[in-house]
Amino acid sequence: MPRFYENKYPEVDQLVMVQVQSIEDMGAYVKLLEYDNIEGMILLSELSRRRIRSVQKLIRVGRNEVVVVMRVDPDKGYIDLSKRRVSAEEVVKCEEQYEKGKAVDSIMTQVAKKRGVSPESVYEKIAWPLHKQYGHAYEAFKASISEPEAIFGPLSLDPETLSDLRAGIARRLTPKPVKVRADIEVKCFSYAGIDAIKRALTAGEAVSTEEVPIKVRLVAPPLYVMSTTSTDKNAAIELMEKAVEVIGESITKEKGDMTIKMKPKVVSETEDAELKALMEQFEAANMDVAGDDDSEEEEE
Repeated sequence: MPRFYENKYPEVDQLVMVQVQSIEDMGAYVKLLEYDNIEGMILLSELSRRRIRSVQKLIRVGRNEVVVVMRVDPDKGYIDLSKRRVSAEEVVKCEEQYEKGKAVDSIMTQVAKKRGVSPESVYEKIAWPLHKQYGHAYEAFKASISEPEAIFGPLSLDPETLSDLRAGIARRLTPKPVKVRADIEVKCFSYAGIDAIKRALTAGEAVSTEEVPIKVRLVAPPLYVMSTTSTDKNAAIELMEKAVEVIGESITKEKGDMTIKMKPKVVSETEDAELKALMEQFEAANMDVAGDDDSEEEEE
């Protein structure tokens, strides 16, 4: 794996992702995954702020760790690293940066393979210049999905390389649809309670947009599931939260109440399958619940 960035060595105080190779008396030998797997060392005193009772509980061979660079000696090839000086927030930041780097590396490697050249030469022509200009090649690649000429024009790439590059970006970075779901219980025991619930759920669905269409389905009274599928996760969650709020306000005005059983969140295929099985179970049981027929009409 070539280095992700143009500099051969990381800078002091930079966060880097490493993989532990061995644990010795002095500390742990690691390889810097973003820098062509060059060797570095986490001294034993830099593993933890607390007294070390068991090194194996703090660090393990083969595991990736986020560390900060303390010293770099290019002449001798020494890189001293620290794990204990890294905060939880910095771990998240570095992990995100590393995932971006891996995505770029995957695209660069595929382009190099198709063109029959070395990955490093592709990095030199594409990734490193874009990293300088946009802060990270990943950001440039994302922007190129809608503005390819503006991003790649200055690079003067040959047509074949540009075609392979754009195809790789489309496969790896084009946003994939995610399913967002929320589970709510809606009750109203007034004379026109069924109609009140229907109006509240309809008001929630009305919050939908073309990009984020929201549907409400009955699981079993009083439980309803709200769902949407969108390529914009944050927009979907935000709009679903608004829809839940609208339903709550509507049913409260009708002297009813709403309970959020699960806040809007991205759900996995497994969670979706579990919900489907639950709904089929209730349907098979043919539950004779007052108002069930009216509730089913809301789905149509």
